[in-house]
Amino acid sequence: MIEVDPERFEEMVATALDGLPEGLGRLMSNVAVTVEHGAGPPGLLGLYEGIPLTSRTTGYAGVLPDRITIYRQAICAICQSEQEVADQVRRTVIHEVAHHFGIGDKRLAELGW
Repeated sequence: MIEVDPERFEEMVATALDGLPEGLGRLMSNVAVTVEHGAGPPGLLGLYEGIPLTSRTTGYAGVLPDRITIYRQAICAICQSEQEVADQVRRTVIHEVAHHFGIGDKRLAELGW
């Protein structure tokens, strides 16, 4: 386990988001990404809550933003170095963003994520 300063961790999340392909970032719609500095639910490094883009219909309006939460303590608990944390943050952000685009866990596993 390694302890990463909350501010530094948030920078890692921002870097992971900035590292998404430009076209993909432009397609993200009505989604907020937050960091939870607590442990979060057991077994989760990140969580997507919302209506994936592939499930939105013409009736999609007036709803709160989808939310992607990245759990700092959970990620730090499985890492041994700051570089490992940065790599895991990137992987977790990509995984949760994939859910926003309608890609489920089974398909992500098939793709190696």
